[in-house]
Amino acid sequence: MRTVEADLESWRALLDGLPAETPIFMLNLLKFRDVADYGDNPQGFGACSGHDAYFARYAPVATKRVQELGGEVVWAGEALASFIAPPEEEWDTMLLVRYPDKAAFLALAETPEYQDVMVHRTAALLDSRLIAHKQANPAL
Repeated sequence: MRTVEADLESWRALLDGLPAETPIFMLNLLKFRDVADYGDNPQGFGACSGHDAYFARYAPVATKRVQELGGEVVWAGEALASFIAPPEEEWDTMLLVRYPDKAAFLALAETPEYQDVMVHRTAALLDSRLIAHKQANPAL
């Protein structure tokens, strides 16, 4: 099932179950559209690829806000191949973003500046996953 839209109310409910003062790592799996889909485009955004809508329009604002809230992009990479995955599930990019705690992640999602730029994320992505993690015992 393709999932792109962010639902802030669902996020709040999910965050309630997470530890309060524990760093949260968000795994972002991203599949881009060939051409960003702005629908009727009342704001007049110029045509571009999904990749460009995400990395040139959405990511600069999102990354700045993440950093202002004490977070960071820990790792980013382009997918090469999926060895253990459903054949229809392919990703273009993976990002791992660390937030100091769940309050910082929620603060990001609630800022008007971030909400305004979400239009580019939605237009850019054909599919996505956003999965919260906490750091495990490094002795695995």
